[in-house]
Amino acid sequence: MAVGVFDSGLGGLTVYDACAKRLPDMAFCYYGDNAHAPYGVRDADDIFKLTCAGVERLWDEGCDLVILACNTASAAALKRMQETWIPEGKRVLGVFVPMIEALTERKWGDNSPPREVAVKHVALFATPATVASRAFQRELAFRAIGVDVEAQPCGGVVDAIETGDEILAEALVKSHVEALKRRMPKPEAAILGCTHYPLMQKTFQEALGPSVDVYSQANLVAESLADYLERRPEFRGAGTESKFLTTGDPASVSSHATQFLRYAIRFEAA
Repeated sequence: MAVGVFDSGLGGLTVYDACAKRLPDMAFCYYGDNAHAPYGVRDADDIFKLTCAGVERLWDEGCDLVILACNTASAAALKRMQETWIPEGKRVLGVFVPMIEALTERKWGDNSPPREVAVKHVALFATPATVASRAFQRELAFRAIGVDVEAQPCGGVVDAIETGDEILAEALVKSHVEALKRRMPKPEAAILGCTHYPLMQKTFQEALGPSVDVYSQANLVAESLADYLERRPEFRGAGTESKFLTTGDPASVSSHATQFLRYAIRFEAA
């Protein structure tokens, strides 16, 4: 038994890496749906079906707890999964809430009414599907009032990262930041609402300027997972070996993943 980490491709490896470092004795099973990436340009029904298929595959590996390390899946599928699909004894967690808790300085499980927070102008950079879902704004509204969110759909960035084209990815990030700043000239904080984007965090920060706090998800999700397992130890499992599955070509995905994380990762066919 391991903790499952689901992503549409390679971006969730940023979350896996942070979780593995935070919980070194924990076994993880990573599932990358590389054959169908990117999810950010798909419709909600398609994302739901693909996400359910991936989560079921992780359940087959004994992962009763699965983290959707994909903002698009968290935004477009998680609520529907929790309301209509996930059986008793299984848990599927998203990546938005830890980010919003950090932004609003609220602890996990703080169910008090939404209140005023220090940050008033927030830039959200995410895939087109995540932006269209408005899931970030919905979750934020449960916890904070008076926050203006300007969302920028970052078409093309995930594709460029997945294919290893760093020059194109940098150019696209700068272009998307410029587009957002035309609508919100002075954001106080920026949310990198895709688990691929931490790989471009330096470019986002440089384009936004030093006065903008840039929130990236990986370490926040790792802390949230550690806290969750402290309260729900039955989901820890007894495994020690991590495993990596892909719907794409294992050799190609392994090569990109190794380049991505700068240490060797070997994927198997899902």
